[in-house]
Formats: sequence, structure tokens, C-alpha cells
Amino acid sequence: MTVLVSVAGMPWLEVFLGFLCSVTLLHGYLDVRQLRVLERRKPPPALAAHFSQELYDKTRSYSLDKWRFSFYLRLYTFFETLLILLFGVLPGLWVACGQAVHALPHAAARNWVEQTPERLEIVQTVAFVMVLTGASTIMEVPWSLYRTFVIEHRHGFNKQTLSLFFADVAKGIALGAVLMPPVIVAVTRILQVGGPFLALYLWAFILALSLFLMTIYPTCIAPLFNKFEPLPEGSLRTAIEELAGRLHFPLRKLFKVDGSRRSAHSNAYMYGFWRNKRIVLYDTLLAHCSEQQVVAVLAHELGHWKLRHTPVLFAVSQAVILSNFLLFTLIRASPGLFESFGFGGLGQPVFVSLVVFQFISAPFDEVVHCCQNLIVRKFEFQADGFAVSQGHGSELRAALLKLEEENKSAMHVDALYSAYHYSHPPLVERLSAIDAGVAARRGTKAGKAE
Repeated sequence: MTVLVSVAGMPWLEVFLGFLCSVTLLHGYLDVRQLRVLERRKPPPALAAHFSQELYDKTRSYSLDKWRFSFYLRLYTFFETLLILLFGVLPGLWVACGQAVHALPHAAARNWVEQTPERLEIVQTVAFVMVLTGASTIMEVPWSLYRTFVIEHRHGFNKQTLSLFFADVAKGIALGAVLMPPVIVAVTRILQVGGPFLALYLWAFILALSLFLMTIYPTCIAPLFNKFEPLPEGSLRTAIEELAGRLHFPLRKLFKVDGSRRSAHSNAYMYGFWRNKRIVLYDTLLAHCSEQQVVAVLAHELGHWKLRHTPVLFAVSQAVILSNFLLFTLIRASPGLFESFGFGGLGQPVFVSLVVFQFISAPFDEVVHCCQNLIVRKFEFQADGFAVSQGHGSELRAALLKLEEENKSAMHVDALYSAYHYSHPPLVERLSAIDAGVAARRGTKAGKAE
């Protein structure tokens, strides 16, 4: 039995548009608060001794350029969503895709598709989603071009060429063309036959898909975009392997990736299941930081593993997905839902109900996003504390300052803006926590010595 939320006469579209406008105003308020602190002419007192005025001015200029870009992109996204919903773009596209399917030039293919209503709906759904995705990709290209070849180039970060940029776009489109249709078919079929356990079936499929993509990404997808090489033998590799061994981290492979091919920004990450872990270091990180600082950064990353942050976050994300699907089953056939979004008289296609639900669940998603940021920020402090406990506090502090210098991250951050948007704590807060941890560790050592 399908349980419905009885909200006959609920103006679903108007409710969503009201929420959209409210969230846009909230984001605008937070943006203005952030702009005020970014315009400050001097660095925070806690960082003033570490950065010259010239470097601060460069960082401030970069932060302001990124702020303007994000602000106008958010406005564009708001009006784009508004126009798509008010002018019935989605139902119009659904009808057009149905007409295209019925007009397939090959008679045998057309007859096969039209053999059952369920099969026709699946093919129409694949066409609908692929056209939407393709249009979204095309609309994003100008913004990506401006961000990469204007903002990032202006501040010395962009290393891409136009040919590499469009090659990446083409690879992304090709991957989508290969991977998306089977997923759309599977989800649509589950929606058609799921019955009372629909939410569980959808969640189980998404869980299996996530694990599958996490498995193939490092070996099949990531190498399409970057070159991965084993980290050469030497003192750095030895230090990393010793750290991993001391923590009983099952390190199997240690790579260096050519991040500098696209950007001067630095990064490091780890991935892998069970006892098959890998660590990847960007060549820009190796160029910017000393060996001791790189090891300290990895001590932070291994802290996430040791403290089981990754499985906790994965479990949280799966709980959120399951909750979303449970909520979806409650309202997917609510009276007036399809009509409110312009799909009245179109047969209530099952995948469209999921698309419409994405709009309806926006308030829930907004709250979840904020809560997840709070959890991740707490985990970042814990991972810093773990690195300090392993004796890498001073080196981690130096690495964060060096990465701040090289990446030109915002030094001034509004507290409310940070709490709402940031998944990582601001640098000043992290340095303060690291200093406190280092002092406490020294005090503990001194007490033991006495």
C-alpha cells in the first residue's frame, strides 16, 4: 500500500518558489556580510605576522573576484530555475521527447519501444534526462570558461589550455553517455515496480551504484583526466610509509598526480576499500611544501581514517538518501503535485515524480547540507588534533600557512557565512586549535618528565 500525504489543493510550485526566493535572499544576506569582511585592508591580527601586505592584497583581490563570480552565478541559477518552472520547460521537454520517440525512423525499433507502456516510458525518460543533462552541461561551459581562463588565469592558478579544457568536457560527456542511460533505466524500472518497499529498493540500488563507482573511479575514470605515477623512492616515500606503518594504515600504493597540468592549487587525498588503501599527492603540494610538511598533511588525512570519519560520513550520507526516498514515497502521488508543475494530463511519469520531488525536498536538503558542514568541520578539528598527537603539530601549522600563501584562500571570513557554507574551519580557527593542542602536548610531556 502506498502512503500519501493528504494535501489536496497544496500549491506545490508556489511553495517551492517561495522557498527559493527566501533561500536566495538568505544567501544574498550572507554574501553581503562576507563581502564586508573581504574588503578589509589589513589581514587578521593572528595572520599579520605571517603574510606581507603585498601577499594579503593579492589574496584579497582573488577572494573578491571569486565572490563576485559566485554571486552572479547564484543570481543566474535563481533566474534560470525561475524561468524553467514558470514557462513549463520541463513538461514541454517531456512531451517533445515523447514525440521524438514515437517518430523513430527505424520501424522495428519504434515497434519494439511501443510494445508496452512501461518500455515506452523508460525510453522517453532516458531521452528526457539525457537532453536535460546535455543542456545543463552546455549552459555551464561559459561560466567554467570565465572562472578558469579569466579569474584563475588572472591570479596565476590556471595551467589549462583551451584544448585541454574542451577535451575534459568531451570526456565528461562521453562518460555520461555511457554510464547514465543504464542508471536511468534501472531507476525508472524500480519506480515502476517498487511497490510498498520502493524506498528500500531505490536506496539499495544507489548504495550499490556508489560502491561500484568508488571502485572503478581510481582505476578507470581518474586516469582519463590525470596521469598517476608511483611516488619515487626517497626520503619522502620512506617517511610516509613509516607513518602509515606506525598507524597500521594498509597502504598499498602511493601516487603522485599531475595536478599542475590544470591548476596551481594543491591537494592530497586517500581512497580505497578495506585493506587496499592508496594515497595520492598532487605535484603542486610536493612543490610548495617541505617533506616534513607533506607528512604532516598526510598525518591529518590519516587522522580521518584512524578516527573513522570516512565511514561515518558515508553512513550519514546513506541515511540522508534513505530518508529522502522515504519522504519521496509519502508525497510522490499527492493530489495536485504533477498539475502544479505543469505535468497534468501527461500520465504521471514515474521518473518525473522524482525530478519534481527534488524541488519539493529543497528545504530538507538545505538543512541537511548545513548539518553535514557542521559535522565535517568538527572532523577537521579532530584530524588536526590527531596530527598534533602524532607529533606533527608544528609542521602541520607551517603547511597550512604555506598552503594559504600558495592558494590565496580568504583570510577574513564572516562567522555566519562560514558556518553556513564552509565544510572546513577558517585558517585562524584551525591554527588556534593546533596551537592549543601543541601546548597541551608539551605540558603533558613536561608533567611526565617531572
